[in-house]
Amino acid sequence: MHLKEIRLFPEKYPTTEHYPYNLEVLRQTRSILFHAPVTFFVGENGTGKSTLLRAVSQHCGIHIWEDEQRPRVEKNPYEETLHLFIGVEWFNGKVPGSFFGSETFKDFAQYLDEWAAADPDMLAYFGGKSLITQSHGQSLMSLFKARYRIRGLYLLDEPETALSPGSQLELLKVLNDMGKAGHAQFIVASHSPILLACPGAAIVSFDAVPVREIAYEETEHYRIYHDFMQDRERFLKGL
Repeated sequence: MHLKEIRLFPEKYPTTEHYPYNLEVLRQTRSILFHAPVTFFVGENGTGKSTLLRAVSQHCGIHIWEDEQRPRVEKNPYEETLHLFIGVEWFNGKVPGSFFGSETFKDFAQYLDEWAAADPDMLAYFGGKSLITQSHGQSLMSLFKARYRIRGLYLLDEPETALSPGSQLELLKVLNDMGKAGHAQFIVASHSPILLACPGAAIVSFDAVPVREIAYEETEHYRIYHDFMQDRERFLKGL
């Protein structure tokens, strides 16, 4: 365990009209405590879980590998400022870490390929192959298995996006094994009922105001998949 607590300071927010400061959950939540090596953030899209994950990464000085943002018709000037209004408390001092986002992984893989052109030995760290030449799922697992053996804080934003169910089980094993080893702590925003089943993990719901910890069986992800598998004909009648 490395990160003990995330604190939010809504009284300092610069606005209440723009995302993410217009989210009731981020205005009413004052802190999130961590007591397990693996913690999941769950909730509907737009509830702020991924935004908070990015803010924690920025606040802790953990680099987010991504290319320059392209011009947008309408830009929200507050979208990337939440890190200025949060605080963190560590158990035994700050540790290094990394941020994984399914949308930014391709940028990291491209940077790695460019570095490997000058120093091919760098690829030994990722199974000896360029991440770009592997399938997307294979390259993700190469990254996860290599990086998470190192002591640190790891933030993952919907890692299941490009993973098959079998690969999700592989990642579940990585999270469980590395968490049990005691050197890695994970905070994962996820919709995957497979990953959420990680033994001993804490699940924090952003659908509640303020956020609260819930059991695996309470998650909407579990209930929907469970009910569908039990009686899929009922779900398919209206199609």
